[in-house]
Amino acid sequence: MNLNFSIEQKTNFLLGLFVASLVTANLISLKIASFGFFEASVGILVFPVLFLITDIIEEVHGSAKAKQFVYIALITLVFVLIITAIAVLLPTAERSFISGAEYSNIFGTTLRIFAASIVGFFFSQMHDVWAFNFWKKKTNGKSLWLRNNASTIVSQFIDTTLFMFLAFYAISPKFTVEYVFALIIPYWLIKVLFAIIDTPFCYLGVKWLRGK
Repeated sequence: MNLNFSIEQKTNFLLGLFVASLVTANLISLKIASFGFFEASVGILVFPVLFLITDIIEEVHGSAKAKQFVYIALITLVFVLIITAIAVLLPTAERSFISGAEYSNIFGTTLRIFAASIVGFFFSQMHDVWAFNFWKKKTNGKSLWLRNNASTIVSQFIDTTLFMFLAFYAISPKFTVEYVFALIIPYWLIKVLFAIIDTPFCYLGVKWLRGK
């Protein structure tokens, strides 16, 4: 079996992983889990991959290609949102093994999460692409670790704040402004930790994509 993939095949693989990670994050984000010392949506398990991939793509292919990834993922997410909305609105057949109310409780709430994710994802990713390119110019193409972290840390805060407020604010009496911010800060800090930890993977990803 030939394992010598071309740069185009590797790029397509990263695009597929990028879109899959985004859709997965939105499908599982309804659950707020306890991670021991903080609480956050389980979507946190997937979202760090998104910023890592766009940074790798932008380093190798440039900002235009990275934006293309964002637009493709955005269209995919809107498509999933529309299909999910139609599925919720369709009348439930008598032989359905799940009631219409139960289905709506699950996927009806997911519609809000999807919409919040679209907003948070788009603005944070576009900032990430811009910031990565900004720091790349400032460092004359050196210090990949700096632009990888500088762009991601701010972008993650934008994504976390927009998503948490749009998805969960007032979803129940518990989710006040204070409570949402109480979720945002540790959620963002753990993303910062992930961003720092994934720095070596950014270098490895760039090296792998370039075929060196």
